[in-house]
Amino acid sequence: MQISSTADRRAVLLRRGLLLEYVTLGWNVVGAAIVVAAAIGARSVALAGFGLDSLIEIFASVVVVWQLKGTDRNRERSALRLIALAFLGLAVYVLVQSAYTLVSGARPGPSTSGMAWLAATVAVMLLLAWGKYATGRRLNNQVLMVESHVTLVDAYLAAAVLVGITLNAALGWWWADPVSSLVIVYYGFREAGEARKHAMEIK
Repeated sequence: MQISSTADRRAVLLRRGLLLEYVTLGWNVVGAAIVVAAAIGARSVALAGFGLDSLIEIFASVVVVWQLKGTDRNRERSALRLIALAFLGLAVYVLVQSAYTLVSGARPGPSTSGMAWLAATVAVMLLLAWGKYATGRRLNNQVLMVESHVTLVDAYLAAAVLVGITLNAALGWWWADPVSSLVIVYYGFREAGEARKHAMEIK
């Protein structure tokens, strides 16, 4: 009876984890389109970087769904390594784009739609991150807990980029846009290292 009850609880938690990932996927699919369109319109490296981060979040969610539907520990290790590589690629791309914008002096324009979506994303990602971490801890699932940090970082990045593009729109501080995107670089490298470390810890 106890075994059955434990199995039932685990099944419920797995379904919850999958639901949280599907919500994250849906939000970021829509968000990536909105943010990329806003980035092109405003010529904003910060928005472009965040749009790419949304694509990384989509990728990470797909990886977690793949892992949650399997039981192989090798699958968990592979999932963490894939997430690490995705973050590393994000950090390198945004670093190059930010440096180019600062050196060339390109002037990004304001983006009302970008600011509105970023503000909503901060709130949604904070809630999703909390739900994923709590569920992953109860499941003892490292991939879901690591990916909860990916989602939390998404909220922090949205807040940082929002500050940058708001300063640009309100005060004309064009450099605030590429400088705020450097926060993405920092977190990208950090999260890549964390995911790789967790992958190496799996026996």
